[in-house]
Amino acid sequence: MGLGLPSFSMIFSGKAVSAIERSARGTVAVVLTDGTGSGKDLNIYRKVDEVDFENWTEQNYGYLKLVFAGAPSTVIAVRRAEDAGDYSAALRKLKDMKWNYLAIPGLGPSDTAEVSAWIKQCRDDERKTFKAVLAHCSGDHEGIINLTTENIHTAITGKKHTAAEYCARIAGVLAGLSLARSSTYYVLDDISGAETPDDPDERIGAGELVIVFDGRKYKIGRGVNSLVTFTAEKTEDVRFIKIVEGMDLYMDDIRETYEESYVGKVINDYDGKQMLVAAVGAYHKGLLGNVLDRSFDNVVAIDIGAQRAYLEGRGMDTSGMDDIAVARANTGTQVFIASNVKFVNAMEDLKMNVSM
Repeated sequence: MGLGLPSFSMIFSGKAVSAIERSARGTVAVVLTDGTGSGKDLNIYRKVDEVDFENWTEQNYGYLKLVFAGAPSTVIAVRRAEDAGDYSAALRKLKDMKWNYLAIPGLGPSDTAEVSAWIKQCRDDERKTFKAVLAHCSGDHEGIINLTTENIHTAITGKKHTAAEYCARIAGVLAGLSLARSSTYYVLDDISGAETPDDPDERIGAGELVIVFDGRKYKIGRGVNSLVTFTAEKTEDVRFIKIVEGMDLYMDDIRETYEESYVGKVINDYDGKQMLVAAVGAYHKGLLGNVLDRSFDNVVAIDIGAQRAYLEGRGMDTSGMDDIAVARANTGTQVFIASNVKFVNAMEDLKMNVSM
């Protein structure tokens, strides 16, 4: 069994080494209402010049340009029929695909609640790492980014856009942004004018993503999502888009590597569990700095509490067993692992005392 450890550890270590690069190459899903007859319902583009503008209306082609301006690795464009009653059919097409941010530039206020509820369900109930950029949606959830700046003039399309339409641009920016930085003060150099808020601090505190003007440049005020209700599970840190992106990367990497390299391939005994623990520990080390806090003791181990509960639930009395005995006990196909990690944010707030 020991001979298996290096190769499995290398898989996780390789994920860690490529984490920053991969985080800057996210995927945007965009739903476009379009009646152009010659186009496909599902389109996957890697570059904007792959888009056949004849298959989309001029308006929708402009939305795709807004997305690609943020440099995502891939754009999944779903065509929605003009006579569709709601967005359920379009969302079903996306549910089993892999993507990071959703934008629906033609979304009206009456349909925003439907899309917001779908994102929350996917994240909370199915553990998918989907996020959506929606306009004027106080979703109070880490998966909803709430853009509220209106009347945005952009050089990308040469037009003025509503917040709902400009969500396409923000989704592209967030998908193309590396975890080596946050989206706070990200310069939107395409903007020549926007209805910037007079009270940005209050709006940011209310979970809004706003665009501000510093006298020279338009930029994202602070990279926050719509979460404003904090709990023991969702602390104030979870309101930051960078933190959530790091959490999602962590979850996806461990889940995908486990499914591809461990399920059915490693015996579920104590040695096998410890091999997985060691591999995740190696992954942690590779994330220190840009993703995990290097000053925090980021640990992973067999979850003794969960394993004890499993054994008790199957009629075994564990009261006389110490933790090592519980860790070595047979748990069938169930693997119980727990980690304690701290994700790191970027520099944003400066308080500097200057003595004269």
